[in-house]
Amino acid sequence: MKPNKIEEVIPSNGQFDETGPYVLRNLLTDIPLSVEGAKDEVQINCVELLDHNLYVGTSSSELLHFVQIPCDPDVSVGSPSYILASRLPPEFHDVPNETRPGVQQILLLPSVNKACILCNSTVTFYSLPELSPAFGTTQIRQCSWIGGVDLNLNPKEGSSDGKPPSVTILASLSKKIRVIRISETPRGLRSIDFSGSVISVRRDSYACVADTRSYALIDVDRLLKIPLFPISSPDGSQPEKYSVSQEILEDQKSCVPKTISSDQVEAAESQPTQKHTQNKNLDVTLQKSIGKKSPHNSVEDNYHEDLQNSSCRETILNTPTTSQSKPNLIKSISPSLLPSPLLTLLNQDKPSQASLPSIFLKPHIVSPTPQEFLLVTGTSPSEPGVGMFVNLEGDPTRSTLGFERYPDDIVVDGRGVRVGKTQATASSNDEGFLLASMVRHTDKISRGIEIQRWDIDADEANKDKFWLEVPTTSTNNYSLGLRLVVDSEVLHFSDVVEKLRLHRFRPNGHKPRMGISNSYLNTSDLQTGDTSKNVSMKTPIIEECDTVLEEWELKRIEEEGQLAKRLAGSRSQIVVWSGDNIWWAVRNPLVLRLDARLPEITSIASLNKQANPSINRSLLIDIIMSLRGREAKTEADYVSLGYIRQKAGLLLFLNSAFALENPTKAEYQIAAEALLQGGLDPRVLLATIPYLRDEIIETKSGIWICNGIKNIVEIFIADFGSINADEISKYFTSDQTLYFLKDYLTDWRKKKGFGSISNEKEVFSTVDACLLVVLLKLDVLTSPETHEENSVQEDLYRLVDHGVDCFERAVELLESCNRLYALSRLYQSRNMNEKVLGTWQRIIDGELVEGGQFTDSVEKFQAYLIKSQDKSLILRYGGWLASHSPKLGVQVFDEDKSYVKFENDQVIQILRDTAPDAVKEYLELLVFQRHLTKYIDELISQYLKTILQKLNNSNDISLKLEQSYQNYRALRPPKPSYRQFIVENFIEEDWWACRVKLLQLLSGTQGLPSTYDTHEIFVQVAPFAEQLVPEIIILNGRRSNHEEAIRLLSHSLGDYDTAISYCLSEGSSVYYPNAGATTNNDIPSQEKQARLFRILLLEFLKIEDLSDRVEQTSNLLERFGSWLDVEHVLQLIPDTWSISIISGFLKIALKRVVSERNESMIVKALSAAENLKIDAEISEKLKIKKSLIEI
Repeated sequence: MKPNKIEEVIPSNGQFDETGPYVLRNLLTDIPLSVEGAKDEVQINCVELLDHNLYVGTSSSELLHFVQIPCDPDVSVGSPSYILASRLPPEFHDVPNETRPGVQQILLLPSVNKACILCNSTVTFYSLPELSPAFGTTQIRQCSWIGGVDLNLNPKEGSSDGKPPSVTILASLSKKIRVIRISETPRGLRSIDFSGSVISVRRDSYACVADTRSYALIDVDRLLKIPLFPISSPDGSQPEKYSVSQEILEDQKSCVPKTISSDQVEAAESQPTQKHTQNKNLDVTLQKSIGKKSPHNSVEDNYHEDLQNSSCRETILNTPTTSQSKPNLIKSISPSLLPSPLLTLLNQDKPSQASLPSIFLKPHIVSPTPQEFLLVTGTSPSEPGVGMFVNLEGDPTRSTLGFERYPDDIVVDGRGVRVGKTQATASSNDEGFLLASMVRHTDKISRGIEIQRWDIDADEANKDKFWLEVPTTSTNNYSLGLRLVVDSEVLHFSDVVEKLRLHRFRPNGHKPRMGISNSYLNTSDLQTGDTSKNVSMKTPIIEECDTVLEEWELKRIEEEGQLAKRLAGSRSQIVVWSGDNIWWAVRNPLVLRLDARLPEITSIASLNKQANPSINRSLLIDIIMSLRGREAKTEADYVSLGYIRQKAGLLLFLNSAFALENPTKAEYQIAAEALLQGGLDPRVLLATIPYLRDEIIETKSGIWICNGIKNIVEIFIADFGSINADEISKYFTSDQTLYFLKDYLTDWRKKKGFGSISNEKEVFSTVDACLLVVLLKLDVLTSPETHEENSVQEDLYRLVDHGVDCFERAVELLESCNRLYALSRLYQSRNMNEKVLGTWQRIIDGELVEGGQFTDSVEKFQAYLIKSQDKSLILRYGGWLASHSPKLGVQVFDEDKSYVKFENDQVIQILRDTAPDAVKEYLELLVFQRHLTKYIDELISQYLKTILQKLNNSNDISLKLEQSYQNYRALRPPKPSYRQFIVENFIEEDWWACRVKLLQLLSGTQGLPSTYDTHEIFVQVAPFAEQLVPEIIILNGRRSNHEEAIRLLSHSLGDYDTAISYCLSEGSSVYYPNAGATTNNDIPSQEKQARLFRILLLEFLKIEDLSDRVEQTSNLLERFGSWLDVEHVLQLIPDTWSISIISGFLKIALKRVVSERNESMIVKALSAAENLKIDAEISEKLKIKKSLIEI
C-alpha cells in the first residue's frame, strides 16, 4: 500500500501566525477515511498514537491503523510518513432506531497491550498493535464512554510488585459506572450508582465525572461522592443546593452523609499517588459492591444485567435531589472565583422551570496536577466559558480561567511553574498551557485553538491569550478535534536549523566555489513538513563561486548542522484534526516564536520606516526589553535567546543608523545591550560599516555565525551598491552612530580574557582597530575649544595607554592621522622608549600634529630621558635635547639626576659634537652647582666667545652697553653697585646673562679661586674696553694696574661704592653678592689700602660733576680718612672749598692726633714704670752678688 505523503495545507489567509506558544505541524493529511473516497460524508471522531502506530476512528464505524515509516537517515531534517496497515470495522451491538456515531473512543492500555474501542455505544477489546480481537466475544453494550485510567500511573509501565500487569478503567452505563480491571482477562470490580455519566478523569481513587448537567467527585474505592456544580448555569433542572458531603446508601434505605476534611492542595509534583486522608471524624461504613453475581462471571454478563434491577444493588451512590431557592454550588467558593455570568444568575431569583430552556453543554474535565481538576462551565455554546480548579476534596484552588467561547475540547500541556518560580527563571518545559478548541465568529467563521497559561495568575493568563487558527480545508462543515494522545513524538523544525545553524561569514564577500545547499533548510514546510524538498548533506550543490571549500570546512558545516538539528527538536503529545487532516499541536520553539515578531530585512530601503512601516524601532525595543533578565534553562533556550538578542539588536542598530529621525541615545544603548548579551561576534556588526570593514581580521578558521544573522548582513552589504558613498558616509559617521560604536566596542574590550570567546586574538584585534578608528573620527568632530574637557580624547588616550591587540595597525592609523602624541603613548604602553622619544622628537621639531597639543613637550622629553637607564638612548637623544634646549638637555647628563653616569669630559665632547651651544650650560652646571674649578677657564672662554661674537656682529650690543653706563652714571647716590644694577635691569638675552656670570667668574666670587689666564683674557677684551668696562676693571685689578682700575670705576662707570670696595680688597673681588665672600686672609695690609685710597682721592677730586666730586670726596675722607695723611690731604683739597666739606675728616684727624698724643703719654708712663721695675730688679741682683763677694 502506498504511504500517505504529507502535503501542504494552506490557511485561508495565506499565512500562519507563528508568534504564539504552539504551532501546527502536519502529522497526516489526505487520510482515506472511506474506501469509496466519500470524504464529505466521513469525519474523524478520535485519534490515538502509540509506538509509531496511529489509530484513527471515523464516523463510518471504521478504525484506521497507520504504521509510521521513518524518514531517510541520510536526510538531515525530515518528517516520517505513514502507511495504512488496516481498516478495521469494530463490532458493535446494533440498536434499532438509534444513530450510529461511529468509533467514539480509542482507549489504549499499553501496560497490558490492549485497546478498548467504543463504537456505536459498544466496547470491544483488541490486542496492540495489530488490533487483533482480544477476550473472545466480550463486549460492553450500552456504554456512553470508557476511560478513567489513573493519570498518576505511567501508562506504559507495568506492575512493580511482580504481579501480572493490570489497568483499572471506568465504563459508563446508563444508570451506573462500572469499575473494571483489565489484565489477562477483564474483571468487573464494582458498580457506582451514577447515571448518565459522559466523561471521567481519575487520579488514584478519585475520579471527577460529569453527566450532561453537572460535575461530581467520586472515590471509586470507598464509593463516596462530592457533588460539585452544574455545567450550564441557567439549567433549571439542576439541584439548587449541593451538599459537599459523602453519601452512602445501604440497601436503598438510608444514607449517612459524612463531611470530607479540607486538606490543602499540594504541589503538582509532590507524591502524585498519595491518597487524601479522611477527617478523623469521618465515620463511614463501606459496603462491598460485588453484587450477587459470582466473581467468575464475565464482564459481558455483568453488563447485561437488567437495568430495572439496579435498585437491588448492595451499595449505590445517590445524587442529591434537594431543592432550594438559589443554587449554592460549592462550599467555600469565593465569589471572585465564580464566572461573572454564573455569579449574576446566582444572585437573581430563580425563574419558573417553564421559563428556562434546556441548555446542555459538553462537560470538560482535565487534571493539570495530581491534586487538581479543571472543570469548565458556561451559559451557552456561543457565550464565554469559565474554567474552575478544584482539588480532590472539591475545594477551589486557583483563580478561574476565561474562554472567549465555550470550548469544544480542552487539553492541558506542561506540568506548570512551581511555587516560587518566576517567568524569568522557569524552564519552557515547566510552563503549563491550556488549549481549547472552538469556533470564533468575527468577520468570518474561523476554527482554531485558544491557548493560555493555567499555572500563572488568571489576569496575566487572560491577558496573554493566543489564537492558533487551524488551516481551512475544502469542506467547512468538518468539526475540529483536539486530544492528548498516549505517546509523544519529537518534531524537528527545519526553520530552527536554518536560523541557528552556524555558517561561515565572509565580511569581504569571498564565496566558496562549492556552496553547501541548505540541506537543513526547507526540508519540510513551516506548516506541512514536506519531505519532497529534502536534500542530503552528503550531496552539496555546486555553485558558481570563487573558491573551493576545504575538507575541514565541509566537516564543520556538517557538524554545525547536526548540532542545530539537536536543538531544533520539540516533543508533542497533542493532536488536532479537522476534515481528513491531522496535525501535531507542538510547542513553538522559542527562537521561532520570537523571530516571527521581528521584521524581515530585504534591503536597505526596507529599514526606512516610511518605506516599510512594519519596521518599527518600538517593536524591536519591546522585544529586547521583554528578554531582559530572562535566563535560559536549557541549551536550546540559551542559543535561541542569544540568536534573538543578536538579531533584534542588529536590526535595531541598522534601523537607527538609517532612520529618517535621529534615534535617541537610549535606543542605541538598548541595541548595544542586546548585541552584547546575545554574544554576537562584533566583527559581524562591523562588517556592515564600510569604513570599518577593512579592519576586520579573520584567520583560516573564519567567522561562524547563525545563518539567520548571516543572511541579514549579507543582504545589507550587497545592497550598498545602490547607494552612493556620500550617503553611506552620512548614515554611519553621524554623532549618534559613532558614539554607539564607541560604547559598544568599549564594552566588548571589557571581555578580554574571557575563555568563552573563540578566536579571541582576531576578535579583539578587530575591536581595538575599529574602536581606534571611531575615536579618531569622533575627535575630529569635537570642537577644539572643548579639548580640555574632551572625553573622546581621554578615551583615545586611555585606549592606547592600556595597549591594543592590533599594534601594527594602530601605528598605521595614528601615523596616517598625524596623531603623534597618541602614537607616543601607544609606544609607552609597550615600553618602546626609543620609539617614544623618537615620536616626541618629531613633535618638538615641528612636524604636523593633529588633535590635542603636546604641552610641556620638552620638559616631558627631558623627564622621560632622565628616568631611562639605557645609556645609548641617553647619548642619542640627550645630545639632541641639548641642541634644542641646552638648559634642559644638560640636566640629562647630571649625575645627581640621571640613573646613568657619564664622565664630565665625555659629556663635554658629546655636546661639542651634537650641541655646541649646550657646552656652556653644562660647564655652568659643573662650575656653579658642582664647584669644579678646573672648568672655570673653559667656561670663561665660552662666555667671552658669546659676548665678543655679539659685539663683533652687532652695533646694537655696544649701544645697549653704553646706554646702561649712562643710565647708571645718571643715578644719584646712594645707588646700587653696577653689578646689582645690571642684574635688576636684566635683559632677556643670552649674551647679557653670560656677561653677568662672566663678571662673577672674573671676580673670583663664591669661593671660586681665580685661576684663569688674565693676560690672555685681557688681550681678547682690550679691543672692547669701552664696551666692557667692568671686565677691564677686574682684569686691571688682576694685573695690579690699580690706578687704571680705580680711574675707570670713578669716571667711566661712576660706581663709587665699588671703587671703595676695590681699595679695601686691592681689586681681588670687585663684584660679589655679599661681604662674607671675602675672607680675612684676602684683606691687604693697611699700607696698601692707604696707597689705593690716596689714588682714589685723587680720582674723586677729578670727578667732573662738582656736586658728585664734593659729595664723594667728603664721604671718602669722612669714612676712610684714617688711612690718609692729614697734611697730604690738606695739600690736595682746593682752597676754594669750605672747611665744612672736610670738617668730618678734620674732626677725625684731630681725634686721631689727640689719641696718638695720649697714647704716647701712656706709653711714656708705662715705660717709666717699667724702668723702675727693672732698676729694682737690678739692685736686688747687685746686693746678692755683693754678699757673695764678702763671704
